[in-house]
Amino acid sequence: MGRIPAAPPRTLHATGTQELRWAYLNQIPNCILKASTKRRGAQAERKLTRAEKMSHGSRAQRTELQLSVTEDGYIHYGDKVMLVNPDDPDTEADVFLHGDLSLCMTPDEIQSHLKDELEVPCGLSAVQAKTPIGRNTFIILSVHRDATGQVLRYGQDFCLGITGGFDNKMLYLSSDHRTLLKSSKRSWLQEVYLTDEVSHMNCWQAAFPDPQLRLEYEGFPVPANAKILINHCHTNRGLAAHRHLFLSTYFGKEAEVVAHTYLDSHRVEKPRNHWMLVTGNPRDASSSMLDLPKPPTEDTRAMEQAMGLDTQ
Repeated sequence: MGRIPAAPPRTLHATGTQELRWAYLNQIPNCILKASTKRRGAQAERKLTRAEKMSHGSRAQRTELQLSVTEDGYIHYGDKVMLVNPDDPDTEADVFLHGDLSLCMTPDEIQSHLKDELEVPCGLSAVQAKTPIGRNTFIILSVHRDATGQVLRYGQDFCLGITGGFDNKMLYLSSDHRTLLKSSKRSWLQEVYLTDEVSHMNCWQAAFPDPQLRLEYEGFPVPANAKILINHCHTNRGLAAHRHLFLSTYFGKEAEVVAHTYLDSHRVEKPRNHWMLVTGNPRDASSSMLDLPKPPTEDTRAMEQAMGLDTQ
């Protein structure tokens, strides 16, 4: 049998080339690892920045604010109030949102992640919240001239502005006729939204709830913490809360708000069109008049006196 020939000796050039090749191949995983680590770090930084922006906007909207305290029982231009749809005891609790519902701004969750400021136009909803915060505290503004401090009267035009907890942003409650491309999400009725454009679409008027006394109350001061109607001047539609239509928002389950007038068989506006301009509690600056206990009625007082429970 022949002997296996020995391998030829490696030259210096071959040995150097092979070492360079192995060194290059060993560096490839390190380069990939560094690039992957850098890319993941950039993605995490972007996610953190978006989360910080979202948390900043969320904190600004949830910041507790102080409402204006009325001294004469009426609403004035410049007052900070909450728009509350009072509780309707005739609604079913399992189908409707019960309790007092306050009008709140509802920004889109995706746009809030992508942008550093509030989106325009911004949505609205009705929420079970009695505490004045950035997303439900509105300011009564005059339309034609500076009337800060003057009493708001039935039939006068006014605007409802909201800052959302930000110092350099003012959005106005607005509405317009519905179209095929622009309507409310659930009921397909006239949409209500917030915009930063000042126009006649931002004008609203307060009306007395009883239609038989509505003309007599024209020009009278609007009382605070009392049921009124809020009508849009351009479309003549009333602000309404749909307690039976829910919206899934960043803050949870909330009710839809539209501009539509609901009348019963007697041509009287239904409770979903009733609103209250709630002011601050003079006893506690961080709460509203909704937190005050309601005075007992005459029937309750008579019953307490008959049972010997009246302490007065």
